[in-house]
Amino acid sequence: MKLSMAMKTLLGAASMALPLMALAESNVQTGAGVLNATAHVDFQITIPQILYLRVGTGSSYSTGSLTTNATVDQIVFTPAAAVLGNGTPVAAFSGGDAGVGAETAAIVGNGGNVTLTASTAGALNNGVAADVINYTQITTTAATLTSATALPAPTLANGASNTVTVTAVNGIASQDAKWTYAFANSAGVPAAGTYGGGGLTNVNNGRVTYTASMP
Repeated sequence: MKLSMAMKTLLGAASMALPLMALAESNVQTGAGVLNATAHVDFQITIPQILYLRVGTGSSYSTGSLTTNATVDQIVFTPAAAVLGNGTPVAAFSGGDAGVGAETAAIVGNGGNVTLTASTAGALNNGVAADVINYTQITTTAATLTSATALPAPTLANGASNTVTVTAVNGIASQDAKWTYAFANSAGVPAAGTYGGGGLTNVNNGRVTYTASMP
């Protein structure tokens, strides 16, 4: 089969361009005396933006270990009848990846300052609309873990919390803490029942959603 003149011309041009595309820089110097030849290589590395938030069970936040983990922890309080409403905080009965009632909290971002908030659908209830325990009754105490400064915990509320800001250094925002939850037990005696709960259906407003944001 004979090639057309146009096809021959195209193939000829491609064959001439191919060596030029593969050829690296070179420099030839000639002459007497000291000779210096130089060549250059350019490098470019594109780093993607990442934002990592952990509260509770999750992947390690050490270098190279940031992954998604769908586990949701549940912190359970079972105050004794004798102490109800006396103002003495009650420690958790169960739950927590960093000890009973305690969660590992961590933020890693490489795009500037990171803000952290918490939100709820409203007060905890026991299935009866009038029976509620406000989220202000659940306190969070932050203690240092691996970073020099403990990651502050947003103050829980019926709705949106305050905003916590993690200030970036050289573009990197990285802070962690051990958050320990307690039931303040300071709003009188609640009606009997189980307030809140677990599961994807957000039983009785039992779920807190933490949100980290990076510009």
